[in-house]
Amino acid sequence: MSLIQPDFDGSHVVREADAEVIGQAPTTIRLLADSSATGGALSTQRVTLADGANGANPHRHANSAELFYLLDGTAQLLSGDQIVTAGRGDLVVVPPNVPHAFAAAPGEDADILIVITPGVERFEYFRHLERIAYGKVPPESLLDVQELYDTYFLQSDTWTATRA
Repeated sequence: MSLIQPDFDGSHVVREADAEVIGQAPTTIRLLADSSATGGALSTQRVTLADGANGANPHRHANSAELFYLLDGTAQLLSGDQIVTAGRGDLVVVPPNVPHAFAAAPGEDADILIVITPGVERFEYFRHLERIAYGKVPPESLLDVQELYDTYFLQSDTWTATRA
């Protein structure tokens, strides 16, 4: 039995040339499917990290699991207090409420397909991150939208020590 009943009746197709791209090297995010496009089933994006770049700082999702599939390269992922080094073809699924983070391994690139299920409207979250990167809004502004995007930030000594 499914935890959610997705409410959509047509396939959602996104061509690579049509995907909205957020950021620029060393970190780019391709927005593929938001929750509204999949009837709440999932939201997904592709994150490309160059030369050891950070992806996401430690956080948790109260209501969703997050799946990381390594399309290419090598990534470091925090899952709870464990650091997982994942390579091409590896899959890591983090359950709800478990602290996690991700980055390209030091000196490496990583191309990661990320799926959050059940879905959360996330495209505007990534646009918000881009506004922070370009200095249009302060980083603290993310604290005001944690509940909206089911993304709760936290500290991880394990992650800090690994990424130092």
